[in-house]
Amino acid sequence: MNKVMLVEDEKGIRLLLRKIIEKHGGFEIVGECGSFSEAVVQFGRLKPDVVFMDIGIQGENGIECARIMTDLAPKTRIVFATAHAEFMPEAFELYAFDYLVKPFDVARVEKTLDRILSQRQAAPAAEADRVSRSEKGRSRLLVKGRENMCFVDIADIRLIQRENNATVIYTVQDSFVTSASMGDIEAKLDPELFMRSHKSYIINLQKIRTIEPYGRWTYLVTFQDIRQDALMTQEKYEEVKRRFL
Repeated sequence: MNKVMLVEDEKGIRLLLRKIIEKHGGFEIVGECGSFSEAVVQFGRLKPDVVFMDIGIQGENGIECARIMTDLAPKTRIVFATAHAEFMPEAFELYAFDYLVKPFDVARVEKTLDRILSQRQAAPAAEADRVSRSEKGRSRLLVKGRENMCFVDIADIRLIQRENNATVIYTVQDSFVTSASMGDIEAKLDPELFMRSHKSYIINLQKIRTIEPYGRWTYLVTFQDIRQDALMTQEKYEEVKRRFL
């Protein structure tokens, strides 16, 4: 079951969404609230897979609330459900999964739910071949923790992810947590071999297995020998195609 949280200050809209989602199947409403401050607290506690969110509540901006959520859990599917169509470009810059404009109908919401459920079954949209270029410069990366430091072979890195206010480096056999920023680590890697595919992810282009649709203008990247995956923006997807096709 996909866990869903509703962030909406109009009780009638929350009730409508609840009925549509519960009737659809495959989803469970785990929380709902009418303020963004409460939403952030609930999000950290409930860890929902999907958040339906209004953009304007009590003079506050839901995009900023969604930004906090995606910093904590980048793969959360944020579906904006709002009367403010003018915020759509900004919402998709945040990699929103979908954008529903009020008044929305049942069929439109169900279409969004169907897309969420069908993603894992979708056929891969693209597959990247191995990069034949050799590594340049350094071969190891120094990772500083709170009380220690270690060296990681760059060739072993598959994925670097911003996760729970820290940076996590995933290799074939291990993971390393550091307070270093994504930008600091990206600057030490060969751009021919590594790509900042999304604000929260750096990926090893040599080890991509598949790239498949994830949300509107967003893709899911899987790797050859780890179970973790990453997100990729439409812009980076087009760049990958130019590199390999």
